[in-house]
Amino acid sequence: MPDPVFRRLALIGIGLIGSSVARIAHQRGDLAAEVVVTARTQKTLDRVRELGFADRIEADPGRAVAGADCVMLCAPVGAFADLAAAIAPHLAPGAVLTDVGSTKQSVIRDVGPLVPAGVHFVPAHPVAGTEYSGPDSGFTTLFEGRWALLTPPPGTDPDAVERVAELWRRCGSMVQIMEPAHHDRVLAIVSHLPHLIAFTICGTADDLADETRQEVLRFAASGFRDFTRIAASDPVMWRDVFLNNREALLEMLARFMEDAQAMSRAVRWGDAAYIEDKVERGRKIRRSLIELKQA
Repeated sequence: MPDPVFRRLALIGIGLIGSSVARIAHQRGDLAAEVVVTARTQKTLDRVRELGFADRIEADPGRAVAGADCVMLCAPVGAFADLAAAIAPHLAPGAVLTDVGSTKQSVIRDVGPLVPAGVHFVPAHPVAGTEYSGPDSGFTTLFEGRWALLTPPPGTDPDAVERVAELWRRCGSMVQIMEPAHHDRVLAIVSHLPHLIAFTICGTADDLADETRQEVLRFAASGFRDFTRIAASDPVMWRDVFLNNREALLEMLARFMEDAQAMSRAVRWGDAAYIEDKVERGRKIRRSLIELKQA
């Protein structure tokens, strides 16, 4: 077995992503020699103890990160500023501070100024997930064949970047370095906008008259059912994502609304060629995803 990438990995938050990393580390043994977990509630910490994938559990984030050579923020991105302020005085010189947040400019804005000199800051985003959350939701194959996007600020120590990349490679991910603003624009269209639409469609259905709403639920075909799967996602996490990628999300939403208006006109005026072209382009994107093994 290769040497562990890190001696001690501290996970701050233990939802889907954090608990999956912990499980992989526990199973493989070459991510970190020791995994320390902290979380916001005692109930979550008790559950982590029952699940048995942490070497040590700490209620206090400062104690959790003390002596760790890698600290990974796995909480909702809206909590990052307060968490960074709480752990900054306790970070070991030479430690790597990374994260798994779905927005990267906000993470650099909120965390970057609080990182002590001598600590290496390597923001990251494993592009993988399900609609489930909490310490029970993680599993060891979550990241296999998925991308992990790293957005290190200019001047970041290359060795620290490589160690974070190697951690994700050992989790099964493909790794790419990306500029933070570009990351946020790409994720706005491939992740954040679809979630916003799913939450909105489910809200529209919920606002229907009671009789109609019951029929929607009873006869939900695959299209609506797929939206409800996305809409089952953690509300705090997605609230924070929307608010922390506001600019890119609103830009993509405006483009989508223009295209939706164009489709509306095509339906209204019977423009069959336009409708067929849009459907065929959707089919082509789906085929491409399948070929790239991202479906």
